[in-house]
Amino acid sequence: MTSSTRSAAKPALSLSVQYPDPRLRETITRAKLRRWLQAALLAPAELTIRFVDVEEGRTLNRDYRGKDYATNVLTFPYTETADEITRADIVLCTDVLEKEAAEQGKALEEHAAHLVVHGALHAQGYDHEDDEEAAEMEQLEIDILEELGFPNPYEPA
Repeated sequence: MTSSTRSAAKPALSLSVQYPDPRLRETITRAKLRRWLQAALLAPAELTIRFVDVEEGRTLNRDYRGKDYATNVLTFPYTETADEITRADIVLCTDVLEKEAAEQGKALEEHAAHLVVHGALHAQGYDHEDDEEAAEMEQLEIDILEELGFPNPYEPA
């Protein structure tokens, strides 16, 4: 999905942004989130992006995935068929996002953009459960982030 193969028309996006953990409200703004999501959408979508602290992130990951730790991004897709509009909640854990960006030597915005794109692709049915799916999803992420002006997230900083 390079810029030459993606449609110039942007799919409709209904976006709700929640900052129960307000630390990134001024840095990762609604306008940035909308831009990143629009680049990752293949069809119309209704999405909620929620920034949470480590406690809420851990609770969600434990309750819904059976993993008792906070993770960087969780996607909760609600669309059941390919004919429906994409509906999903994408939850980013501020603590994990900041820690990973620092550990990887990446700007916080760069890492956030990657996780938002990653979450949006999950919302649209992409996955990385096997090597083939992972390679396809990673290439999409690389292409979308390149369109947005970000470097390949899988290359060391």
